[in-house]
Amino acid sequence: TPTGKIAEVFESFKTEGYDSVVAITIASKLSGTYQGAVLAASMVDDLEIEVVDSRSVSHGEYYLVKRAIEMVKAGSNVKEIKAELEKLRENIRIFVLVDTLKYLVKNGRLSATSGFLGTLLKIKPLLHVLPDGTLVPLEKIRTTSKARERLLELLIADIKDKKVDIFIAYTNNKDDAEVIKQLILGQRSDVLVELVPLTPVVGAHAGPGTLGVGYIVR
Repeated sequence: TPTGKIAEVFESFKTEGYDSVVAITIASKLSGTYQGAVLAASMVDDLEIEVVDSRSVSHGEYYLVKRAIEMVKAGSNVKEIKAELEKLRENIRIFVLVDTLKYLVKNGRLSATSGFLGTLLKIKPLLHVLPDGTLVPLEKIRTTSKARERLLELLIADIKDKKVDIFIAYTNNKDDAEVIKQLILGQRSDVLVELVPLTPVVGAHAGPGTLGVGYIVR
């Protein structure tokens, strides 16, 4: 998103009578939006703006937005909200299962070397989002069924002894997401598992057949 456009949005908030704004962006490691928002904030006078790098994507960002709304309703100021969100983002983890690395390499989210190897070996890459927001390969698995099994293994191990809410973000594969949901509930009937469509921008970058599975520690 161009910096000028972001600044225009901030200016419109000021025109509408707002005196403070919290802007929550996609992970800065995946997009220039965060840096653009920080620069745009410096261009706008008489409006207190706090920009938060979610270090996440899609439904991971939603968790931060949801918490921010709760804090606004409770009367918190923007600095308090930013501080809380920067702690909360440490409790979010996301795994991504893509059908092909082709799209992620084309748009620069992964190195061409990783993409070449994935095409060569016909693998089903399992990726994850690091705590700093970087998207990196976790494991390379030969078949879709084995990749899903491994994703489930990693998730269940990761959430052991934790109270979590889980989301499964799907593209053109809601039925697959429902299968994974039931497998999760079969081992952890105590957790909330939401099925949500992957956001369009992330879906376009990752490609059809992508599934994102993530959680937040409550």
